[in-house]
Amino acid sequence: MSTSSSSKHPASSDVAVSRRRFFYGTTALAAASLAPGCVRAAAWRKGVRVSTFSADVTVPIGHGMMGGSWVAKRIADPLEAHGVVIEASGGRSAIVSVDWCEIRNEAYEAWQNVLADALGTKPEQVMISTVHQHDAPVADLLAERLLRQRGLAGSVCDPKFHEQALDRVGAAARASLKNSRVATHLGTGKATVRQLASNRRYVMPDGQVRFDRTSSTRNAFAIAADEGLVDPDLRTLSFWDGDTALAALSFYAVHPMSYYGRGDVSADFPGIARRRRQEELPGVKQIYCSGCSGNITAGKYNDGAPGTRAVLADRLHEAMAGAWKETRRVPLRAAEFRSEPVRFSPRSDAGFTAEDLEKTLSTELRPFQQCLAAMGLSWLRRSEAGRAISVPTLDFGSAQILLLPGESYVEFQIAAQQMRPDVFMCVAGYGDGATGYIPTDQHVLQGDPNLKDWCWVAPGAEARLLAAVRKVVRA
Repeated sequence: MSTSSSSKHPASSDVAVSRRRFFYGTTALAAASLAPGCVRAAAWRKGVRVSTFSADVTVPIGHGMMGGSWVAKRIADPLEAHGVVIEASGGRSAIVSVDWCEIRNEAYEAWQNVLADALGTKPEQVMISTVHQHDAPVADLLAERLLRQRGLAGSVCDPKFHEQALDRVGAAARASLKNSRVATHLGTGKATVRQLASNRRYVMPDGQVRFDRTSSTRNAFAIAADEGLVDPDLRTLSFWDGDTALAALSFYAVHPMSYYGRGDVSADFPGIARRRRQEELPGVKQIYCSGCSGNITAGKYNDGAPGTRAVLADRLHEAMAGAWKETRRVPLRAAEFRSEPVRFSPRSDAGFTAEDLEKTLSTELRPFQQCLAAMGLSWLRRSEAGRAISVPTLDFGSAQILLLPGESYVEFQIAAQQMRPDVFMCVAGYGDGATGYIPTDQHVLQGDPNLKDWCWVAPGAEARLLAAVRKVVRA
């Protein structure tokens, strides 16, 4: 395990080769999303600058977590937003990772608008990914309004807290521009994460296929079964000014929970690993993004005991240190932002129609079921308005950062890497969380029970998402 405290990498070498303009209706952005074709910024020419920022986004005691499943009782450790701003002659883009469960629909647009205003760029060039810890909030402003209009007990997110948190992030992003640095090089490194990720899907000794390997388990069969399909590698993309490292973004696909639901607000094991790396490399901003892990958990290796959180953090940290040790640099001369719209059809089966969801809000007494119905209606109204979901990428030539929406399954991450084996493809999941799970057609056909709720897209999503990915990465 590498524990170097220097921002200079010994193995690196040169290789030739008004206060805000957002409102919760977001009419202007909705109109922009209806424009045909791909949103494309001008290709960035020579000269790249980088700045980084962080802000506290910890929920207050009593706030709902994981979409109102339970409320915050104690702060085990803070929730944070970390971002990097990439600036060149063509404009600015930002990648922001937030220790929240999801940011959805209007809330996602609000984040893009506030940060775009702070950075002087276009909203679509703000790429926001949540780490997806469950002991953290979901932000869906329309869903919250629907609940409050009906005087229901369920609560997804407090709009006042959401606005305050976003104010802090926007202010930090704006302030970061004063300290931007030239980025002369791009670093790439990866390492295998051992005994952490496992697929929800496993096969019983009698050949029966099951999908119930959750974030933690003591099911002997789920533990004994092999990992299944995972992306075993953690990838770290870094920005350098000569021999001085400026920022390191790590990407790994696993549901980021050791245990949850007890009322302890926490960034869980990714937060522990990220903070350890920040202590070891204080001059290098550490950012962690969860990959496409809708169907990937730590279940095979996690018994859910509180002490196991530190064990999982150690394994993730070891891979972060390993990827850093393997980092190699190439000159960074240009970058290009691209984005493709994708329109998913909303579900129309029993329980997911507008009539069914309204009935649930009228008759359901359980707060979390109310919240699920409100989030479903929020997605339906967005879909009816024709507001597409964006699939963006930042292309640095030798590497890309691709952001996929919702809880995309790991197959989409692996597909993107296979489409462009010639580049260092870093994939973040949990972009706009409006969709919930985005499964493959096979999972739908095999009756994946995880899709009974928290999945708001109709069957057929696979082809639409893959088409957008193929186009935006230029496969």
